[in-house]
Amino acid sequence: MGGALGWGAVAASSLVIGALLGLARSWSAHLIGLILAFGAGALVSAVSFELWEEGADQGSIRSVAFGLAAGALVYFTLARAIDRRSEPSSAGQDSGAALALGALLDGIPEQAVLGIGLGSGEAVSIGLLVAIFVSNLPEAIGGATDMKRHMRRKQVTLNWVWIASFCAAATVVGYAIADIASDEMQAGINGFAAGALIVMLVDSMIPEATEQAGRKTGLVTTLGFAVAAGLSLASN
Repeated sequence: MGGALGWGAVAASSLVIGALLGLARSWSAHLIGLILAFGAGALVSAVSFELWEEGADQGSIRSVAFGLAAGALVYFTLARAIDRRSEPSSAGQDSGAALALGALLDGIPEQAVLGIGLGSGEAVSIGLLVAIFVSNLPEAIGGATDMKRHMRRKQVTLNWVWIASFCAAATVVGYAIADIASDEMQAGINGFAAGALIVMLVDSMIPEATEQAGRKTGLVTTLGFAVAAGLSLASN
């Protein structure tokens, strides 16, 4: 259990690190766009190799597809609720909140899968760990940078600490239920994370990256994908 908590904390720590980096200095809109683009590429890699492919290997395509639909619908519903509560003038806050929501909804199932693997006696999935860590940083940097325009720095920091804490706790929960978690359940969890990620990428992360970084976005997104995919394949 202690090992699961430790690995979970390592994976989730990048959320806090990213948030602190976002608060530590003034980031130009162009640089934030490039960071988000790189993170988007890393997340596309995570969806492809660490979530969909791993889920399909563990269970049936049906379970992964069901989880995919559930994750997409949950993120879509919660993001729309945030939009309705926000004032038209708080676009930056919406963006930061959307990235934070995405980090939570994909972080919890991703780290639950990490914990289930540990509880089943498997070695730590370095590919999954790297994918979680690398993709968390841009989400947190971009989210914290947007949030600090509308919130006090202490409040922004606490928001990301809470998100990281929930994600780390999900690793422990995954470890605890490893004995009763079927392959189909694990496949569904993977699919849920993938679905939430895909909607978040298209809904907020990639549009904001394109708006702020311009035509370079596609190139940097490709770089992020290549780096994360290479690390994933090298760890297998």
